[in-house]
Amino acid sequence: MLNQFLSAKQIKTDPESLSIWGKDWTNGFVVAPSAVVFPETSEQVIELVKYARASQTALVPSGGRTGLSGGAIAGNGEIVVSFDRMNQILDFDQQEQRVTCQAGVITATLQEFAKSHNLFYPVDFASAGSSQIGGNVATNAGGIKVIRYGLTRDWVAGLRVVTGTGELLNCNAGLVKNATGYDLRHLLIGSEGTLGLITEVDVRLARAPLPHSVMVLGVPRVGDLLHVLHTFNEHLTLSAFEFFSDLALEKVRAHRDLPAPLAETMPFYALLEFDAMEIDAASAAFAHTMAQGWVLDGVLSQSDAQAQALWQLREGISESIAPYTPYKNDLSVCVSQVPEFLNDVDKFVADSYPDFEVCWYGHIGDGNLHLNILRPEHLSVEEFMAKGHAMSPKIFALVQQRQGSISAEHGVGLLKRDFLNYSRSPAEITLMRGLKSLFDPDQILNPGKLL
Repeated sequence: MLNQFLSAKQIKTDPESLSIWGKDWTNGFVVAPSAVVFPETSEQVIELVKYARASQTALVPSGGRTGLSGGAIAGNGEIVVSFDRMNQILDFDQQEQRVTCQAGVITATLQEFAKSHNLFYPVDFASAGSSQIGGNVATNAGGIKVIRYGLTRDWVAGLRVVTGTGELLNCNAGLVKNATGYDLRHLLIGSEGTLGLITEVDVRLARAPLPHSVMVLGVPRVGDLLHVLHTFNEHLTLSAFEFFSDLALEKVRAHRDLPAPLAETMPFYALLEFDAMEIDAASAAFAHTMAQGWVLDGVLSQSDAQAQALWQLREGISESIAPYTPYKNDLSVCVSQVPEFLNDVDKFVADSYPDFEVCWYGHIGDGNLHLNILRPEHLSVEEFMAKGHAMSPKIFALVQQRQGSISAEHGVGLLKRDFLNYSRSPAEITLMRGLKSLFDPDQILNPGKLL
């Protein structure tokens, strides 16, 4: 029984708790766990896995529940394993610039801890205030600064993970160099809780960044975005290069009552962040893009407050379109193929579903596009989601043609599990299934997700 190694306060079975902890931000799936448990140590997680093996009960790991692929949904009587109470920073090495934290530490908490030591944790995204480090590692979270700082994977120095056999793996132990065979750390990063339950993470930190400036540019054609990106990359080092469509700007301005950044409406907008000391180089790049007609107007932040206000135009989009129950797709292709791909998707949706609005935004600097198709008022959520599921194979085929990814940073989970073949070959999927059976022979860890 669970109460043999967990206290009563660590177990919840009431309907409200099951409905809260049994899901993430993904819509359209049944939520029906049997219990939610809140372990506080790696030892309790080990005992929980042993119990699950003996009773043949499935476990669904749960972090901040901000996922958008159904990876944390429990719909078949599983036990949800919440890491909310494993939220301690355990160790800090100033010389190594490395921090060890439990899986339930909130991303923003780690960012603030780093800042308090004049350091920097650069993986950042809109849900940083509620997402957890363990979940970030399990999905290899990206975000808005990938173009300069990389993904979560690039900042993980070590992991403690409990496998489906109840073994605790200590992967890499914070080493910089370790040439002793397979690096299981990188196999577990991005595995979505299907190979093991992450309990602790060794995270590398960076030097504190210099003050930065933000620029928003009006761009007439999607293809011009790449010319702008190339020009600025030649002149300076970018921390972020985001884009959003006029429809996305319209929604976020209405939702947050924000002023227009430019005097006239533009089809597309680019948001750039860079070190403030490089303003002269940025001004030269801006002048060149204006002369070429790739940019028609722009605005540069003059203070930290103005920089934050400009970031709202990009970071507020997801929240602003939520009332439209968007059908979301998180896709990536090589940067050079972005304009053609975006145009092909727009054409497909316009020809097949002319009453659907397409809202584009994303991290164009690394080829990651967030496609959001907004629900018309005359369609119920169920009808709209059914049409969205019917659209996805056609869109994924366009991704496959370009050897892209059907999930750039949100993971596969339940939502894209049945479409994995659009990004992975039969041979790769066979190997992935073999690894799953090796790490989790009883198939108790997040079953039905990813594979």
